Amino acid sequence: MDDIRRRLTDAHVEHFIHEGFVRLDDAFPRAWADEGRALLWRDTGCDPQAPATWTKPVIRLGLYGQEPFARAASTPLLHAAFDQLVGPGRWLPCKALGTFPVRFPSPEDPGDAGWHIDVSFGTEHPDFLQWRANIHSRGRALLMLFLFSDVGPDDAPTRIRAGSHLDIARTLAPAGEAGLTLGALAAQGFADSAGRPEVLATGEAGTVYLCHPFLVHSAQPHRGTRPRFMAQPPLLPATPLVLQREDQAYSPVEQAIRLALETRQPSER
Repeated sequence: MDDIRRRLTDAHVEHFIHEGFVRLDDAFPRAWADEGRALLWRDTGCDPQAPATWTKPVIRLGLYGQEPFARAASTPLLHAAFDQLVGPGRWLPCKALGTFPVRFPSPEDPGDAGWHIDVSFGTEHPDFLQWRANIHSRGRALLMLFLFSDVGPDDAPTRIRAGSHLDIARTLAPAGEAGLTLGALAAQGFADSAGRPEVLATGEAGTVYLCHPFLVHSAQPHRGTRPRFMAQPPLLPATPLVLQREDQAYSPVEQAIRLALETRQPSER
């Protein structure tokens, strides 16, 4: 594949700014997904050929930095996309993929299917509802979804509220650098974005969704037949986001936040 020619187009970048995400097919080879999935299956303690051993709706596996995962996070296509969306020199290489919530076909409620954003600082607090996000997205440059298995509409694809990053930016702005806790953001059930179109993060193994850090999303129960393997790591920033640049060299992540603040509803001004 020619990763140079597959750089994000202007249309992709505009979609990211206005809708909050972009989908990259074949972001890493299926063979690497297969290698990684074999390691993940081993750690679940389940037998991939014996559905009777799939007794939980979700099993959370820890940090993975082995070779197939590190390679998947570091392809030339992804690095070029990081440069385009976050800015050259403004992000840190992703050397590992974070927690894998492996979702199994089950009639049970997985218990984690609420709408939320991934907050990014204050994570030393033992209560995750006290973790925080602020208007400069301290601690997170992108939210990323790495598909390590084929994911169809019934396979518990992540639900995305397209454009909801704009709503969150408007909510965070008055709180300044201190930001808001996840508990405060979730107090109204993310009702401000309830009318947004819903998109399912489906795709073949090797697909990656690059999302604005403020994008509202949710897990859901698995109604398919084969377990879903997906990682949801952050892209970490090398430098803080800047919403007032003298050189006007705003990244698309920053442009989206600025767009949200420039298009506030009259009642928010």
